[in-house]
Amino acid sequence: MIGIVDHRMGNLLSVFNAFEYLGADVQLCSDPRDLEDAEKIVLPGVGAFPDCMKNLKRLGFQETLNRLVLEEKRPVLGICLGMQVMADWGEEGGEHRGLGWIPGRVVRIKPDDSALKVPHVGWNDVHYSSKSPFFQGLPQGPEFYFVHSFHMECTDPAHVDAWCDYGGKVTAAVRRENIFATQFHPEKSQDYGLKIIENFLA
Repeated sequence: MIGIVDHRMGNLLSVFNAFEYLGADVQLCSDPRDLEDAEKIVLPGVGAFPDCMKNLKRLGFQETLNRLVLEEKRPVLGICLGMQVMADWGEEGGEHRGLGWIPGRVVRIKPDDSALKVPHVGWNDVHYSSKSPFFQGLPQGPEFYFVHSFHMECTDPAHVDAWCDYGGKVTAAVRRENIFATQFHPEKSQDYGLKIIENFLA
């Protein structure tokens, strides 16, 4: 079973539908106990970093996720805000501690071209590591759909699995052991996005 974390801040229906379309046994998990039977976990998110972390703590997900992901090494896919809260710290609305799964900070995008607006909204080419199992079967420079004002700056560049150019390098995906996450929305990125999800399922 694929467990989607319902922490009240995510585009859950479209994520659920994308996994179901690919034939996955998927469940929305509004209680941390629902994740116990999940072979893989999806952590989506739309909104602000501090609100997401508050909800994960308030609903009891943080402790369960840390155990399942860090100790039991269950595969996890983070999407958008779900990727950002995997960092050590986030600078949105002040200084806030994240889950600490990927060493680094989430900072505001600052394009070096004044014509580029923030938030970064729309389709953008992504450049990925040829060693990444999650981009296998895709051409170089595939387009994915983004909606965000902040991105992750990883302490270790080896954790950056993909990036895009938006007036400078913007982290598009990260990977560390059993942890994989995308800043873009695979569930909104048509065939290429479905391929990402398919690779995660495999």
